[in-house]
Amino acid sequence: MAWFIVVGCAAAAVHWSVATACVALGGLAPLQANVAGWLVAFAVSFSGHHFLSFRGHGSGMGRAALRFFAISAGGFAINEAAYALLLHWTRARYDILLAIVLVGVAGLTYLLSRHWAFLRTQ
Repeated sequence: MAWFIVVGCAAAAVHWSVATACVALGGLAPLQANVAGWLVAFAVSFSGHHFLSFRGHGSGMGRAALRFFAISAGGFAINEAAYALLLHWTRARYDILLAIVLVGVAGLTYLLSRHWAFLRTQ
C-alpha cells in the first residue's frame, strides 16, 4: 500500500504539473491540457506500479499494461467528465479543481489495479 501511495502521488504530481504547464505556458484549454497530463502520468504510474506497488504479481508486463491502460483510461474518462462539470459549475481555479479530481479518482484506480490489472492469472 505504501508504494501505491508513493507512485500514485508521483503520477498525480506529474499529471498536475504537465497539465498546468500546458495551460500556463502552452496556452491550452484546461480540458486539453488534462489529456496531455494524463498521457505523461500514465507512463509514470504503470512503471511504478508494475515494478514497485505490485512487484511479484506474476502477471506478464504486456497483459498488465493492457489491463492497467483500460483502468487508467476509464479513470481518466471519469476524471475528464468530473473536471468538465466542475469547470462549468464553479468559479474555482482550474488547477485547484484538477487537484481535487485527481485525488478523487485515485481510490478507484487502486481498487481496480489491485484486484484486476495486477492479479495473478492461474
